[in-house]
Amino acid sequence: MQTTGGSSAGPGDRCILGVVSVSDRASSGEYEDLGGPAIAEFFSEAILSPWEVVYRCIADERELIESTLVELVDIVGCDVVVTTGGTGPAERDVTPEATASVCERIMPGFGEQMRAISLQYVPTAILSRQLAGIRGACLIFNLPGRPKAIRETIDEIWKAVPYCVDLLDGPYIDCNPEVCAVFRPKDARR
Repeated sequence: MQTTGGSSAGPGDRCILGVVSVSDRASSGEYEDLGGPAIAEFFSEAILSPWEVVYRCIADERELIESTLVELVDIVGCDVVVTTGGTGPAERDVTPEATASVCERIMPGFGEQMRAISLQYVPTAILSRQLAGIRGACLIFNLPGRPKAIRETIDEIWKAVPYCVDLLDGPYIDCNPEVCAVFRPKDARR
């Protein structure tokens, strides 16, 4: 998995991106995690400014998900944390609950938009419980678990993520407009 990208910049300008794959089977080595690498691949194609990924592959355990999110935000200093997996209705799908419990503010528009995007492809998207929230100055959001669904979703919602990071006083994230046409108001900072 690629863990760095973008052009060089000064200290503090690098965006730190947490990627958390939530899967009992991938974390136990039963099969290879494909979700985390799909997210990192999007970053390598889309983000032009300096970035690095801090990756974790963990089991579907609520306390473990919570402690991993807290570590990535409070200790590592991630600007954005993206999870994949554990967002369905099954008993062990607890990623949304873990995310909500560590966030100070929920960003409902992300979950609404992710389901709207996925409904264009599969009717079972209504079973998804993806959400997003803010912890400190970090945006955390949940993506589906399959690489195809990850790309369908992140390609669209990432258009709003750099401006959200701006509003949280994070690093300026410049993106390749051919991959992801990021939206910022005309008076947004650079």
